[in-house]
Amino acid sequence: MTAQPQKYYSEAEYLDIERGADYKSEYYKGEIFAMAGAGHNHNRIVENLSIEIGGFFKGKSCRTFSSDQRIHIPETGLYTYPDLLIVCEKNQYLDDKKDTILNPTVIIEVLSESTEAYDRGQKFHFYRSITSLREYVLINSRSLAAEVFRKNEEGLWVLASEAYQLSDQLELASVNLTIAMEDIYAQTEDLLKSV
Repeated sequence: MTAQPQKYYSEAEYLDIERGADYKSEYYKGEIFAMAGAGHNHNRIVENLSIEIGGFFKGKSCRTFSSDQRIHIPETGLYTYPDLLIVCEKNQYLDDKKDTILNPTVIIEVLSESTEAYDRGQKFHFYRSITSLREYVLINSRSLAAEVFRKNEEGLWVLASEAYQLSDQLELASVNLTIAMEDIYAQTEDLLKSV
């Protein structure tokens, strides 16, 4: 038996398929990658963040988008769906369909065992090329652990805030927001002790 050749898709083909699909997929360098479903803690944390951050921005110019909001990174060609993003400027869209945002201010990813290496590594590398991005937040879904990476005045990314206890707070300076860990992790289950 011979191996089947890999099918590669153009960005236009991907968008056409994705806009009609029943499930979400990432796109990178001609390949389409189906996104897996998430577990209880992951979903709970995303919901908690949506409530806390969404409430904070009510009546303000910044707004949040959930994991159904696709973003595109033109410099790398990646199309992806962050767990949560914050946009503080006027939305910039890929095209007139207005379903792909180009200018997030903050991206939040909730880490799972299968995505942690990618979210910390290559995906973070890709995100750093977004000129509007000021902070990248990683929240662990398996243990109490949260980190905020921030672009400093020299354009370098640094670990700016971290929290490992329920009594700690996480600071998002770019949007003037502090979130209590107890609110982020409310109603989660079976968390491992942080190391």
